[in-house]
Amino acid sequence: MTDQELQKWVEAISLASFGRPFRHRASFNRRLRATGGRYFTGSHNIEISWLQWEKHGADEVEKIIKHELCHYHLHLTNRGYRHRDADFKYWLARVGGSRYCKPVADSNRTVMPYRYKLTCQSCGMHYLRKRKVDVSRYVCGKCRGKLKLESVDTP
Repeated sequence: MTDQELQKWVEAISLASFGRPFRHRASFNRRLRATGGRYFTGSHNIEISWLQWEKHGADEVEKIIKHELCHYHLHLTNRGYRHRDADFKYWLARVGGSRYCKPVADSNRTVMPYRYKLTCQSCGMHYLRKRKVDVSRYVCGKCRGKLKLESVDTP
């Protein structure tokens, strides 16, 4: 699906579900991973995750489009467009949009191991860190003692 086809699809969903036209830009964003879509309050444009389209198909993307259109139409009519607002919750349920999108994260991504261990010299408390920490700027959260930085042996 191209951006032009997505644009026409969003315009059709807007008219069918909300009875109002969508007059701004809708496009795919290939970098979106943790979210299904975004609505920009400044430009009123909508971006949809390309990964959602690839992994979950048209049904899931349509729910995401309806979610973003709820933000769009409520914001333009000066009503509650945020997730916590009653107007948003009402319209999302009415049009059948999704509250959350399905995850697309790769299961084969490796998690960075802990490389550093901070040890309090007073009470012996241990803190594990993935990144190096400047121990002169921090103290123990338990007793306010001085910290010592050590490397953790990785297998």
